[in-house]
Amino acid sequence: MESLNKNPTDEALAKLVQNGEIEKFGELVERYGKKLERYGRKFLQNSNSLEDLVQDVFLKAYKNIQNFNPDRKFSSWIYRIAHNEFINELKKNSRHPFAFIEPDLLALHPAVENTVSDLEKQEMRQLLESSLESLDQKYREVLILYYEEEFSYKEISDILTIPVATVGIRLQRGKLRLQEAYKRIETYGSNGSKKRQ
Repeated sequence: MESLNKNPTDEALAKLVQNGEIEKFGELVERYGKKLERYGRKFLQNSNSLEDLVQDVFLKAYKNIQNFNPDRKFSSWIYRIAHNEFINELKKNSRHPFAFIEPDLLALHPAVENTVSDLEKQEMRQLLESSLESLDQKYREVLILYYEEEFSYKEISDILTIPVATVGIRLQRGKLRLQEAYKRIETYGSNGSKKRQ
């Protein structure tokens, strides 16, 4: 029982904060600060405002900590707050490309680690980022949350406040559309003209 107190769960820390041990919120900030910044970078190119936005997420979480249900996952709750902040920021600004995923993540190119040069990896990453930018936001969100942030369908459902089945459908459709966009950009380039071989 004592080992539990040395390394309490996120949910237990949140409950302690709810019960007046406000200094415990600092532990949650330490646990989630870098994760939320990484998640935010997937939405926002302008990283100057990212730190401020993450601070806003923590302020909102702190102000609303009494609304958190400790029987649910804290990670889903804080990511939902972050998601809403990042989407609101995106709406304020017209276009912010997503930085995204490892080149071989979606198995678009089965590449052996030793045979792909750094330049080729960079080109593949740029193609994937361009492909991702062309997707509807609803598909980008689930791809990022599932592949990059490694959330389960249920957790994504909680974060986006959509049914679990919708998460699966969007993920499947998003992967297909990402592959189609990737092939189109790989063939024609981002400016629409056919690439020379």
